[in-house]
Amino acid sequence: MTALPTAHTLHRKGHWAGPAMTCELDYTERFLRRKRLITSTGEAFVVDLAQTTSLDEGDALELDSGALVQIKAGREALYKVSGPDLVRLAWHVGNRHTPCQIAPDHLLIQADPVIGHMLQHLGATVAPLTGPFTPEGGAYGHGRTHAHAHVATAHDH
Repeated sequence: MTALPTAHTLHRKGHWAGPAMTCELDYTERFLRRKRLITSTGEAFVVDLAQTTSLDEGDALELDSGALVQIKAGREALYKVSGPDLVRLAWHVGNRHTPCQIAPDHLLIQADPVIGHMLQHLGATVAPLTGPFTPEGGAYGHGRTHAHAHVATAHDH
């Protein structure tokens, strides 16, 4: 049995160039350390990173062959949240530690009937849609807001 190509190196968006295969992952799937994945053309490979990492749209994994696999945000069930007091609505989303993609005139969150109902109760318009989800990263670097490993080195990014 032949070993699968392995990716040990992550290149952040804007810090790599060249042709790349693609791999589409939803928000939850983009949080990983070691996992078998499949490119959009059906080629299997293994990700084996030193630590659990949040991959962002446009990042690239480098395979041991030197080939690159670009990460694409996969389509998933979302809510488009809008309303006359968007800042207040955003505060309530953040207060519940809900990942949120912010646009000038709306918020995107993963479809969650409980959060959706709460936002409607607060006067929001909540419209279901399916699309890629790329929420705001943490204040101290890339990825999920619950990791604080970058606090001391935030200026190095």
